[in-house]
Amino acid sequence: MPAVRPLAGHNRISTQALTSVARAAAAEALGVAAQDVRADWNDDGGLLALSLVTPIAVPSLTSVLRDPHRVGALGGPIWDRAVTAKAQILRRVTELSGAQLSRVDIRISGASVTDGGRVR
Repeated sequence: MPAVRPLAGHNRISTQALTSVARAAAAEALGVAAQDVRADWNDDGGLLALSLVTPIAVPSLTSVLRDPHRVGALGGPIWDRAVTAKAQILRRVTELSGAQLSRVDIRISGASVTDGGRVR
């Protein structure tokens, strides 16, 4: 079987495409709509640093009063969920795009309150 020869040329992923991937990954990790996530990129010593400004999905206070374990079932307090989301987003963006990220910074801009179903 002959060896596969790589084709000449190069591939580039546009900033817009990377931003769409980052917004989708953040939305998935924090349980919000991708259009509510703002993503910005910076050069960090030759690698990409991702900065996100996003709301986070939280249960209503009424549902927490009815079931105090709901917070833990969703991943815990907002701080813990944001820390966990950083690693998830970095891994997912790298997996989908192949881009090398140095870090992910998250600024929580608000809460998206939900009563029904499970917040993801």
